[in-house]
Amino acid sequence: MSRTSPTDPELTHRLTRRGMLGVAAGATAAALLGAAAPASAAPATAADASGHGRGRPVLPPGRLGVQLYSLRDKVASLGFAPVFAELEKYGYDEIEFAGYTQGTGPITLAQLKRLARNHGLNPIGSHVGYYSSDPNAYTFAQNLNQVLDDAQALGLKHIGTASGPNRYGNTVDAWKRAAEEFNTYGAAAKKRGMKFYQHNHSDEFAFATDNPKVRLYDVLLAETDPGLVYLEMDIFWAYAGQFRFSKRPDGSPAPFEPLDYVLKQPHRYPLFHVKDGVSDPDNEFGYRMVDVGDGDIDYKKFISAVTRLRGERLAHHWQTEHDQPTESFTFARRSSAYLHSLREKC
Repeated sequence: MSRTSPTDPELTHRLTRRGMLGVAAGATAAALLGAAAPASAAPATAADASGHGRGRPVLPPGRLGVQLYSLRDKVASLGFAPVFAELEKYGYDEIEFAGYTQGTGPITLAQLKRLARNHGLNPIGSHVGYYSSDPNAYTFAQNLNQVLDDAQALGLKHIGTASGPNRYGNTVDAWKRAAEEFNTYGAAAKKRGMKFYQHNHSDEFAFATDNPKVRLYDVLLAETDPGLVYLEMDIFWAYAGQFRFSKRPDGSPAPFEPLDYVLKQPHRYPLFHVKDGVSDPDNEFGYRMVDVGDGDIDYKKFISAVTRLRGERLAHHWQTEHDQPTESFTFARRSSAYLHSLREKC
C-alpha cells in the first residue's frame, strides 16, 4: 500500500523543536515526510541524541491506531471509506470506534468491518456509554447484550467506556458500587472473548469526597477484578490529573507518576490514548492539547518504558487522539509520522 505524501515543511520544523534534526528517521516517517530532510542533513550523533535516526523503532510494529473521534468531522462529511483510505496512507494499523455511523447514514456492521479490513485497518476497540436515564439508551447499563453483540459482529477484541465511574457519586462506596458493575460487564465481555475497559480523564485521579486520603483511581484498580476489567490510559489526561491532584484537598503532597501505574500492572493496560499537550500552568488542566509531537509529554520515554518490559512489546495498542484538532487529517498524518520516527537503542 502507498504510504507517500507531499513534503511537509511544517512537520520538519516541528520535529526540530525538540532538537530532532534527523527527520529521515525511518521508512514510514520518511515516506510521510517526503524528501523534507535527506539522511545526510544532520550528523548521526544529533539524530541519535534526539531519539530519531538509528536504532530500534520505539513504536511496536502493527500497533498504531487512531481514535476515530478525532476524525469525526471527516467521517461525517466524507464517510468511512475515504477516511480509512487516508489512514492507510498515513501508516495506521488499527482503529478505535466512537460510534458506528457518526452521521454518515445507514451502514451495516458487516460493511464497516469490511471497509476497515480492505484498508488494512484492524478494529481494536470501541467507546460506549456507561449508563443513561433512558432505558433504551445504547449503554452498558441499559443494553449490555446489544453492545456486546455489535462489538462481536465487528470482531472487536476490546469494548469499553470513556465514562467515569462516578454514577453513584465520588465517595469510596460509590466507586466500589460502580466497580462491581464494571466487573459484571467485564465478565460478560470475557465470555465472548473480549476485554472490557475504562478510559480515564483527569477526574479519576481526584480524591474521594468522604476520605480525602484516598485517590479514586486507586479504588477503581483495587475493586475491579484484574481478569475482567482493563484500563485504557489516556496519557494526556493522566498527566492533567497529575497536575490537578498532586496535592490533597488539605494541601498536603500526594505526588504520583502515571507511568508507574502501568509499570506495576502492565497487563491491565492493553490500550493507550497517545495525546499530547504543551505545559501551561495557567490552564486548569496544566496542559494545552496539541498534535502528537508538538507537546511536552515524553512519548519516547513512556512507550519505551512499557514495551521494554519482558513480554510486553506487542501486548499494547497505541491510539493517537486529539479532542479538537485544527485539521483532523493533518493531525492524523503528523502524529503517525512523529511516532514512527522515534528510535531507541537496542
